[in-house]
Order: sequence, then structure tokens, then C-alpha cells
Amino acid sequence: MTYLRNNKAVQYYNYILSIHIIFVVCWMAGLFYQVRLFIYHTEAQDKPDDERRILSAQFEIMERRLWNVIAVPSMFLVIAAGITMLVLQPFWLQQPWLHVKLGFVVGLIIYHFICQKKMKEMRKGIFKWKSTHLRIWNEVATIFLFAIVFLAVLKNAVSWIYGILGLLAFSIIIMLAVKIYKNYRAKGKD
Repeated sequence: MTYLRNNKAVQYYNYILSIHIIFVVCWMAGLFYQVRLFIYHTEAQDKPDDERRILSAQFEIMERRLWNVIAVPSMFLVIAAGITMLVLQPFWLQQPWLHVKLGFVVGLIIYHFICQKKMKEMRKGIFKWKSTHLRIWNEVATIFLFAIVFLAVLKNAVSWIYGILGLLAFSIIIMLAVKIYKNYRAKGKD
């Protein structure tokens, strides 16, 4: 951490950074699992009435608990720790890579609130997206995660264009994997 200005700030910064990383992991786990629950909840709508009612009630409980106990608190702790790190070391704001990273973080926060909207719609019995759309949606969080981690570790905004191209290639690979998996599942049902 050669960038840090004084020893006291270094000590606090490292604790806050550790908290930040821990809750990024928790937040991402919550987002990944939440969308997976959305997929199962959506697929449950094709079941017979009794089974659909039981499964939907159970998925609503699981989604609500995951969201309120893990995803939302973790997001707020990530944001609070991030702001605290910037208060302790404001020179980070002069780094171009951080501006790009924060753009992806804003995208992830928007993703989070779209998931919250989906959860509320499903609770009302509104299922606008099919499970395939949700599988692709689940990979959007992965793309944000890759971009944020690479920027945080490499601290290089100059090559962010190459990073974006890499993300696009990665996204295409993920989308192809989702399609292949869908075809594999379809063949397994026959």
C-alpha cells in the first residue's frame, strides 16, 4: 500500500478494506442466489396448482429473507466501507481507474434495485421474464464483478478499453454457455 499517506490511516484503512471485501463477497453471494431463486420461482409457475402454490410461498419466504438479511445489509456495508476508505485516503479520487470502477459499482447498485423490483413483482404473481432471461440476467452480476475486481486490483484505467473488450468477449462466452445449458436441459427432458 505505497499510496497511503500516514501510518494511522494505513491501520484503519486496512481494517475498512477488509470489511469492504468481506461484504462485497456477501453482497455478491446474495445477488447470485437471489436470481437463482427467481429462476426456480418462475419455473414453479409451470407446476400443477397445489404444487405451484406451495413452492411459490416457500420461494417468497426464501427470497425475502435472503434479500433483507444478506443482500441489502451487505450492499449498505460495502457502500459505507467504500466511502470510509475514500474519507481516510481521499487521493484515491484523483485516480482515473477509480472513476471507471465507481461507474461499474453504480451499475451494480442499479442491478440490485432491479432485482428488488423483480422480487416485488413475483410476490404479486407477475412473472415478466422467463427462466432463460433470468439465467442471462444472473450473469450480468458476474460481468460487473469481473470489471470491478480487475479495476480494483490492476488500478489501471488506461487499459480499461481492453478490459471492456475482454468483458464483452467474456459476456458472449457466458451467453453461449447459457444457451448450451438451455439446450442440454431441453434434451434431458425429452
